[in-house]
Amino acid sequence: MQANLVLSLLLIVLVGAGGTEAFAADPCSGFKWDVGKEHALFGGPSAALTAGKDEATAPTIGTDRLYQLQLVPQTQVAFALAPGKKMLTDGAYAGLAALQLDAPGNYRISVDVPFWIDVVANGKLAATRDFQGQQSCDAPHKIVEFDLSGAKRFVLQVSGSAKPIVRLTVTQAPAVHP
Repeated sequence: MQANLVLSLLLIVLVGAGGTEAFAADPCSGFKWDVGKEHALFGGPSAALTAGKDEATAPTIGTDRLYQLQLVPQTQVAFALAPGKKMLTDGAYAGLAALQLDAPGNYRISVDVPFWIDVVANGKLAATRDFQGQQSCDAPHKIVEFDLSGAKRFVLQVSGSAKPIVRLTVTQAPAVHP
């Protein structure tokens, strides 16, 4: 009887430890913000679009939807403004999208692989409020938060991607971070 109790307790401890390891092994669990909404979007279907080579050919994207953007060689892109980070262009991919927002505020742009993200508003690069990423996570890999107030039209610029196809989503940030 005593041996069964000890065996049962040992089994409970081992099963509990396995669950902890599984949670700790999740590469997407280390974000300091609640990214449940973004993570859920990355788990769903995506809308396939071809990124623009210039503002005139940029497709329009909105919020709360996952997009799969087919980029073009970066040397073929006429950016609205020079990207905020100087990058090598050899083999890099880039593209533009027009960003349609229902209301001004703070927005998160979440991406699945490393590349540079800029938002152009009123002829200037929008300031980044905050950002974070998880090296081994691709759902999302990186999140950049911008204050997108005071403009009617925004241009999302993607540059420096090693991959020709990227996934991204735009979500409104919560009013206050925990």
